[in-house]
Order: sequence, then C-alpha cells, then structure tokens
Amino acid sequence: MQYKRILLKLSGEALMGEQKFGIDTNVVVRYSREIKSLIDKGVEVAIVIGGGNIYRGIEASETGIDRVQGDYMGMLATVINSMALQSGLEKQNVITRLLTALEIKQVAEPFIKRRAVRHLEKGRVVIFGAGTGNPYFTTDTAAALRATEIGADVILKGTRVDGIYDSDPEKNPNAVKFDNVSFNDAISKKLNVMDMTAFTLCQENNIPIIVFNMNEEGNLLRIAAGEKVGTLVKG
Repeated sequence: MQYKRILLKLSGEALMGEQKFGIDTNVVVRYSREIKSLIDKGVEVAIVIGGGNIYRGIEASETGIDRVQGDYMGMLATVINSMALQSGLEKQNVITRLLTALEIKQVAEPFIKRRAVRHLEKGRVVIFGAGTGNPYFTTDTAAALRATEIGADVILKGTRVDGIYDSDPEKNPNAVKFDNVSFNDAISKKLNVMDMTAFTLCQENNIPIIVFNMNEEGNLLRIAAGEKVGTLVKG
C-alpha cells in the first residue's frame, strides 16, 4: 500500500443516500465494507464525518439561533453520524474507537492524540466526532487538524463526484476535471476543495488531499494502493 495511514473525510450529506435528510443504513453498510477492505490490507484508517444531513450551525444562524449554539448542535450531529458508522463497521467485524472533542463519556472516549495514534497502531479504525470542539470551525478544518496531529500520509475527501472540476460538473456538462492541482492553483482558481482554514493547515504541513467519488466501489482500496483516482492536491 502506498499510504500507510489515511484520514478519510466524509460529508454528513453522503450518509443520506437518496433521502432528503437523516441516515441511509444501506450507505453506512456500503461505506463500512469499503473501509474494511483497507483494514484487511493493513492500512491505518481515521475518519471525520460532517453533520449536514442532520444539522448545520451556519444555516441555523440564519433562522435566529445563536451561531455558537448552532455550531455546538452541529457538533452533536457529527457524533450521531459517527456512532452510526461505528455500528456499521462493527457489524463488519472491524474494531473501532470513537473519540470526540466534546466529552460524552457514555458513548465515546475524549480525544487524546497519543491514545488515537495507539488505537491506529493496533489496527483499530478511529472515528473523530464533534469536529474540533470549537464553534466557527468546519469538519473540513477538523479533518485537517486531526490528520496533522496523527501524522496521516494523506486526506481522502470522499464526495459524490470523481474529482475537482473548474466548475460544478452536476450543473455544467462541459466542466473540466483536474487530475493534479497545486495548493496555490486551487486557491487562485477558487476551486473550493476545503475551506481556507483547513486548506492552509494542509498546505503548511504538506499533507496531500485526494478528492474522489466515495460511491464507486473499490475506489478507497485503489487509492491506497497508489492508483490514480480522483484529483490529487499537493504542494
């Protein structure tokens, strides 16, 4: 495997499947099988999941809810998604640990960097919930931060499209796909790979990002093996 330790970033919306909100258990099962294929090959896997399928703090602020309060509600939504994926993985006989930035000791361990790394070294999937534990930061930033802390080789950002385009491929049939792009080009072309805080963290710590279609079977394993899948963003 080309990548020994990866951080997989999934959006909360990805768990909806064809539903308008909530969690599609069929998607959870499919993703769990994909992740298990990496574990079977000895790849160390950490995961960060968003909460947009349940709640978005930034959108809540537009309806009159305090932004800080809304962001904490969004963090709790990521914990719900994390627990769903944890359950799916355990049904595939994959040992997991859920670590959260907010202390919820009844369902998860508190995030401690050394503990997280030790779990990975033992072959356990580590799921990071509750974002960074701070308002005003996205789960993209949480993914970049955790990847830096655990020394991940790469961030794999699973989406529903097969890479980064110069415009939205779901709206523009003539959109052009990039196979490789530098951090500087992604910024100058406003490609919206991640929010700027997350992007800067990856650039400063030289952590490459691969944006790929999570819904295509086998993509995770192909990327870990070094095949060119999706779009690679690096220095």
